[in-house]
Amino acid sequence: MREWLVAGALVEADDGLLLVRNVRRGGREDWSTPGGVIDAEDASVLHGLAREVEEETGLRVTKWEGPVYEVVCEAVDLGWILRVEIHRALEYEGELRVDDPDGIVVEAEFLPSHECVARLATGARWVHEPLGEWLSERWGPTAPRGYRYAVHGTSHEEFSVHRDAE
Repeated sequence: MREWLVAGALVEADDGLLLVRNVRRGGREDWSTPGGVIDAEDASVLHGLAREVEEETGLRVTKWEGPVYEVVCEAVDLGWILRVEIHRALEYEGELRVDDPDGIVVEAEFLPSHECVARLATGARWVHEPLGEWLSERWGPTAPRGYRYAVHGTSHEEFSVHRDAE
């Protein structure tokens, strides 16, 4: 099983939560929080997350809290396990701009909660479900939540996703 760690950032402003639009291989699009794969050379999860947020959005996070929630997603048919840590940015600086060196993030926008939920709905269940719950309940890192998903199938078009009991 291939395993990797991804981190996502909850970055808020007066006009809402920051989401990015991703264009994946094959042209598939989805929305998510900014973030990405934490590389082995990153000094820590937060170091890697700060790097990803700055690369994708131009914003430099100077203070974090979390993790606020974690997601583990296992896709046996595809041979991978994904672990995701979601942290909340408490302070940041800079101006919003999209210049992703990986070419995946093509748009970034602060959106009100209801618009976030609508844009996330077409993406992966393990992304939109936990984030939707956080948007409606707004818990903090003193009571982080964990989510587990089992993914069956070999392509996004045929995925069957089951959320395990917590």
